[in-house]
Amino acid sequence: MSKKAVCIMSGGMDSTLGAYLMKDRGYEIIAVHFNYDQRTEKKEREAFHSIAHTIGATNKYDLDIGFFKELGASALTDKSIAVPTGGVEKGVPVTYVPFRNGIFLSMAAAIAEKEGAEVICIGVVEEDSSGYPDCRESYIKSMQESINLGTKESTNITIEMPLVHLKKSEIVQAALAHHVPLALTWSCYQNEEKACGVCDSCRLRLNGFKIAGVTDPIDYEVD
Repeated sequence: MSKKAVCIMSGGMDSTLGAYLMKDRGYEIIAVHFNYDQRTEKKEREAFHSIAHTIGATNKYDLDIGFFKELGASALTDKSIAVPTGGVEKGVPVTYVPFRNGIFLSMAAAIAEKEGAEVICIGVVEEDSSGYPDCRESYIKSMQESINLGTKESTNITIEMPLVHLKKSEIVQAALAHHVPLALTWSCYQNEEKACGVCDSCRLRLNGFKIAGVTDPIDYEVD
């Protein structure tokens, strides 16, 4: 019986690398994507399906969550809040979506239990991220404990976060080493045609490629 990993995949570079790392470890990939009325929902969904096909996922879950649109409180889900383009903000940025990873992990846990998967993989990055509190290693470990307390006794899930202490340049290098289709990935917070090049996510990505000494294969308005 093959071992299975539920991989939360946004369509971005980090979560895609996480899935490829699990694939290279011999896991059967169950690809999970969440649509939560984010600004680039259509592009992210398109990226997810392309990547899931390329990686050979044995099952896909493409899930809609209307809750975040009703909640608002984030520049990613509330278009009345501008996406910052002036560089890294102090404190938790307005692009933080309240408890997003907690909700994603809870849903992924239900899928993992149903599918008989032993691993959930999430591409959180702590040291070189935007400062989101739900990307911290200590938080993810606490979620693992809670998930195992709240599931069947026979269920034993490990949450893998293989990128948590990597810099963006190291993620680029690892992605190249593991033959990740970077041209299919999408990181921009606000555009769906050409990446803007100025939002926090684009800045982090572009800087990672620059430090790694390679060219990002996606198109930018400003680079």
